[in-house]
Amino acid sequence: MERLPLHGIRLLDITVVWAGPFASMIFGDLGAEVIRVESVTTPGHMTRGHPNPPPNVISSPRGAYYVDRDPGERPWNRYSYFNFAARQKLAATVDLTKAQGREIMMRLIATSDVLLENNRNSTLKKLGIGYDEVRKVRPDIIYLSAPAYGTTGPYANFKGFGANTEAVVGHTWLRGYPDADPSMTFVVFHSDAAAGASAVFALVAALEHRRRTGEGQFIDMSQAENMIPHLTQAFMDYSMNGRSQTSLGNRDTAMTPQGAYKAKGEDQWIAISIESDAQWAAFCATIGQPSLAKDLRFKTVIARRRNHDELDGIIAAWTQQHDAYKAPATLQAAGITAMPVLKYEEAHYDPHLTERGFYELVAEPDAGVHLHPTRGFRLSETPIHVRSPGPMLGEHNRYVYGHLLGYSAAEMRRFKEEKHIGKRYDAAAMTVGTS
Repeated sequence: MERLPLHGIRLLDITVVWAGPFASMIFGDLGAEVIRVESVTTPGHMTRGHPNPPPNVISSPRGAYYVDRDPGERPWNRYSYFNFAARQKLAATVDLTKAQGREIMMRLIATSDVLLENNRNSTLKKLGIGYDEVRKVRPDIIYLSAPAYGTTGPYANFKGFGANTEAVVGHTWLRGYPDADPSMTFVVFHSDAAAGASAVFALVAALEHRRRTGEGQFIDMSQAENMIPHLTQAFMDYSMNGRSQTSLGNRDTAMTPQGAYKAKGEDQWIAISIESDAQWAAFCATIGQPSLAKDLRFKTVIARRRNHDELDGIIAAWTQQHDAYKAPATLQAAGITAMPVLKYEEAHYDPHLTERGFYELVAEPDAGVHLHPTRGFRLSETPIHVRSPGPMLGEHNRYVYGHLLGYSAAEMRRFKEEKHIGKRYDAAAMTVGTS
């Protein structure tokens, strides 16, 4: 079997929430050895979940992230928000707030190629493991820091989650419906996944640069700035035309008509996009109303946009008589872009995704066996599969401390007493925020 593309690369993962873990997950998928560094004294509430979730958390929407809403004996290993992006990773624990912990970390950094983190800008610097300190022990290290707003500028030390970074670059303003204000916009955290993918690209580029020159480097990444190229049309529209775009709902600036239309059955919908007059004529013929193509209200793109509300009613009258899967297939055969709007459970068992093997069964010791989404690309010569599930807290301490770092059994026992090594959160950490 061919080695995976990033075989031989070791990445230290000091990431939180989604953007960073998503990037390190892809690195692991591609064959890198990813070591997730955590602490038994400082729980990652937004990453592994609450270490001792109270009833009000379990009954809340976030409680659904625990398998069957049951936190079990080790809730941090049953939290799907963590597990979905933790495959292919190893997990080690160390207390970075202590001098001994920083010494252990520097020893681990000296054996590694990449350090990836997306904490608040000041966090790792305060712990003494910023880039300037790290490159003293590993001069060719590639260090990617991806706080919400980058490492310089007026917002550098601001905290930010996906909802905030998407808001500050205008994404939240563009989404939603024209008759609703931004408070009605559902969060999708597009910026997290976008940042994760871009981080992988930047790291691979830096690794190639190091291969050619022997030089490591620091990568300053802003999750917010990374979102702006995903909104290029709106930004360039203002730059060139002085026009500030607003929420369009399901409509589009170029394709008309476009929308989600009610289909036959309870809560079934079809998404349809028409980009040319020829497609519009084909659509009219397909729904048995060819005369609509010559109707002056709908004959041109401009006319259709002007009369979009009336057009939506005509289209919905047809879609409501047809099945959400069969109607799109009929429209596709006529050269029209259309697909069913699937609920999550329907997408989970979609025949196309199933045939392509997009989902893989993953068995996790504390969380059970579940189908996990994998990735949107396939390599013909080095096939990628889920090789290992998300790691339990501290699962690979023996490998990291003993094999990689060469600590003795006696030293490891002492590290356990000093709360560097562990597989459960410290009792004090377990009680934080439970009242």
